Amino acid sequence: MSATRESIGRLPTTAPAAERGGIPGDIHGALGELNVPSYAVDRYGIISWQNPACRQLLGDVRGRRQASVIAPEQARQALESFTRKMLGTEQSTEGKVVVVNDQGKRVLVELSSVPLRDGGRVVGVFGVIPHQETAPPPEPHPHLTPRQNEVLHLIAEGHSTVQIAEVLSISVETTRNHVRRMLRALDAHSRVEAIAVAHRDGILRTSAKEPGSD
Repeated sequence: MSATRESIGRLPTTAPAAERGGIPGDIHGALGELNVPSYAVDRYGIISWQNPACRQLLGDVRGRRQASVIAPEQARQALESFTRKMLGTEQSTEGKVVVVNDQGKRVLVELSSVPLRDGGRVVGVFGVIPHQETAPPPEPHPHLTPRQNEVLHLIAEGHSTVQIAEVLSISVETTRNHVRRMLRALDAHSRVEAIAVAHRDGILRTSAKEPGSD
């Protein structure tokens, strides 16, 4: 049994009466009945627990790697975020992610995740999916690498080169190289033109802004 599964399994079903400010009752049961899709990933990156709402969204993906249910163009970013949580350098993640269910359907969701701790030690990650889009998410551009696709979306969301480097945990110069190659792949001469091309081709997620929309 994974450390994450053990951690969730040890959640107390009732809180001692002397404890003030604690969470009373059956937390594990409440998570199971929650209508918000919720999941846990063990320290090896394996999905070890889903509530019924999550299984309805993704199918039963327990035992699979978390990266396998993330769209290929975002899988690397998701893996890096998971690694930072396990190392204790990232406390939470909120953002839009394209997930792929057990039938191969792509769904754009909002996701929030935090490290799971047991005795001060990070043993996995717990996450919830509070919202899912009804419209199908865009397909990645065929000429963009997953990293270039990430950079394009971060630019569309208004991030500067320095901010992109911080989000992706890469150097500023590496970020500039990704931007140059992304512009070349889209046959664009500026970031604004790249966003316009991406909107025209329908490859931006719904959170991205139209050029000049501010």
